[in-house]
Amino acid sequence: SSVGKEAERDAGSRAGGLIRRFPWRAASDGGHGVTPRSALLRSAPRQQPEGKGKGLEYYLSQFLCFASLVLLLIFLGILVVKMAGSGWLDGREESFNLLPVDCDKRTDDFCQAKHKDVTMAVLHELYNYLSVQAGNFECGNPENLKSKCIWVSEAKDHVLNVTGSSSQKFEAALHWILNSNKDLGIRLKGRDLSEPVSSLEEVFCLESAHPQMGLGCRFRRAVVTAITNLFLFFWSLITLWGILLYLRYRWRKMEEEEQAMYDMVKKIIAVVQDHYKEWERNLERYPYVGIFHVRDSLIPPQSRKKMKRVWERAVDFLASNESRIQTESHRVAGEDMLVWRWTQPSYLSDSEH
Repeated sequence: SSVGKEAERDAGSRAGGLIRRFPWRAASDGGHGVTPRSALLRSAPRQQPEGKGKGLEYYLSQFLCFASLVLLLIFLGILVVKMAGSGWLDGREESFNLLPVDCDKRTDDFCQAKHKDVTMAVLHELYNYLSVQAGNFECGNPENLKSKCIWVSEAKDHVLNVTGSSSQKFEAALHWILNSNKDLGIRLKGRDLSEPVSSLEEVFCLESAHPQMGLGCRFRRAVVTAITNLFLFFWSLITLWGILLYLRYRWRKMEEEEQAMYDMVKKIIAVVQDHYKEWERNLERYPYVGIFHVRDSLIPPQSRKKMKRVWERAVDFLASNESRIQTESHRVAGEDMLVWRWTQPSYLSDSEH
């Protein structure tokens, strides 16, 4: 029997150890007063969601993350547009053959067809020449051009040498460009490049609106443009992050200053009330106490400059929100000063406590 009792005690001790190690199994083991795991989970304190005070910070952070994603997409888009931007211009040259030409001086079809062919040839060669020159100017300027706007005489000599047409046909082509409402990729410029021209006599130089650039040049310009825009967006994001951090710092300082102001108000009320009680017990000569005296007793000299704003806010708060303290002006020691007087009798204050 003694051996059986010892075996029972050993089994009980092992079971107790298991219950202590695995408290959630207590319910299924016969119930030894140990809380089940589900009950422990239900009774565990839950984290309360943050307040709404930081809603603006959350939305600003989300906006900056979204702006960073948009920045990446814009960077890739700029590369694609810059690389493929001039591809559609290659077909613009062939579109000259579809443009209408005024040929009202001769009525026969043969004259009109010849006039159209010559004009289109002049325009086509002029477009090619100006676009090549503009592309060279944009891509390193190997010919040392002063501008991508080519003088009329220089462009005229090149076109006439290549096409073999006359000066009248060249002027007729310019006149047709001047009167056309379509974008032909050729711009007529006067001496003042910013002013539009209205007649052929005002034309000083010709400029291509669609420079022809090689693949390497287009890629280099696309990368430079993308990096420049990326740099601007980067600094914009840095500025926004700086503003966000500054706002968070200001909000934290304002909260700390607000709490410090309320703590100062409590200390002032306690000092004024204690002074009034001592006056009732004939321990003080006057029932009021000077404001600056309270300040000097609550704030050490080395902290008065730092706590100046907190003290002023506390004084204003008491003047506008505390009815138990009255601000008065009295002559003390031959000088006029502002004082605080406790207006509530002591027995009411004691009954409240």
